[in-house]
This record gives sequence, C-alpha cells and structure tokens, in this order.
Amino acid sequence: MGKVAVVTGAGTGIGKHTTLALLEADYSVVLAGRRMEKLEEVVAESGVPDRAIAVATDVADPDSVAALFARTTDAFGRLDLLFNNAGTGAPPVPMDELPFEQWKRVVDINLTGSFLCTQHAMRVMKNQDPKGGRIINNGSISAHVPRPNSAPYTSTKHAITGLTRSTFLDGRAHDIVCGQIDIGNALTDMTARMGGGVPQADGSMKEEPTMHVDNVVKAVLYMDSLPLDANVPFLTVMASTMPFIGRG
Repeated sequence: MGKVAVVTGAGTGIGKHTTLALLEADYSVVLAGRRMEKLEEVVAESGVPDRAIAVATDVADPDSVAALFARTTDAFGRLDLLFNNAGTGAPPVPMDELPFEQWKRVVDINLTGSFLCTQHAMRVMKNQDPKGGRIINNGSISAHVPRPNSAPYTSTKHAITGLTRSTFLDGRAHDIVCGQIDIGNALTDMTARMGGGVPQADGSMKEEPTMHVDNVVKAVLYMDSLPLDANVPFLTVMASTMPFIGRG
C-alpha cells in the first residue's frame, strides 16, 4: 500500500488539487472539510473511492479533529502525511473596525485548527510502526509581509511559522518532520478576485498576476518525496511577477 495522507480543506482549491494528485500518486487520502458535499465530489472525481475517505470536519473543534484521526487509523492503520491546508480570512476592513468574532474565527481555523491536527498527527506518528511522518503547513506570502487590512490572516500565518519550527523541533526524536509552503497568488476561487484588482500598500488598487495551482501541488509532492532524514523547512512558490520582491 502507498502512503496515507490527511488533507484538511480538501473540498476546494489547493486542498482539492493536492488530494487528487496524491491519489494519482497511489496515496490513500482522508479528505477533511466542513462541507461534506464538496468532499464527496472530490472523491467521485478521483475515481478511486477505495483509497479516498471524506470526513466532515471542523478543524477548530477538538472532538471533530479527534474523530478525523480516529477514522484515519481505523481505515488505513497509519498516517504518513498531514497537509494542514484549511484556512480562511476576514473581510478587508480597517483593523479598528474588525469585529472580534471575525478575528476569533480566523484564529480558530487557521492557527488552532492547524495545532489540533498537528497534535493528533504527532500522536499517531510517534506510536505507529515504522514510526514517523511528515507534516506540511500551508503558510502564505502573508507569513512574510502583510496586505492592507489583513491583520487576522497575516497574524495567523506568522504564527504558523512558529508552529512549523516547534513541530519540526519537537518531532525530531520521533522521525517526525515538518515543513511550510508559503504560497503567492495560486489561481483558485479564493484568488480569482485578483483579476479585478486588490489593495496595495500605497493605497492603490492593482490587478496582480497569478500562477496555476498545479505549481503548488508539485511543491507539496516534492516535499513529501524526500526520505524522513531530509526535510524542506520552508518553501516559497509564487507567481514570478507578483509584488513581493521589490518596492511598490
């Protein structure tokens, strides 16, 4: 049997495309997400329902996350890869106008959700035979520099960098490695709005270039192609001409 992976946020966007690529590469994949109908659509599209299991999951809920990993081990007996991909943002409003509920929702999903999934994955990986595994966190260009009016998203993506470093260190004794992929403008439903212009640091609105989501998928598969005695702690993949390197 091939490797076993859990992908959060697997029903759309980067999570969907990565899931399909993993299944094509002979992985067995547990798809986690809030919308069961979207997960089931991906399972059907994959054509290999014997290696794909959809589990409705709220990553911010400890009990829901526990059920996800219990289902994974019950079905496949082990876990080799966790892709912490689930994430959300808040409306782009001035920081002083942001409702607390919006802040908390982003923190709960982006940061607490990644922590809970990491915690359960480490428990499985430490106790399986052979032990060990890989965790890949979906960071962002926002883990380096913010967009205007993006405090919740940017703060959580900076925090993900700390979680990545701590996980890599704390997993060392158990052959558990952790890396982070920081993505810039992969074309998905979430970034489609960039075609109409997005706010820039100088207050202007400009259309930004995007790249095909397959570039992200290839990066994830490369990171997990390495043996556990090698790791990519941080990898940035982005549209080459987006306003990240340089002055705007």
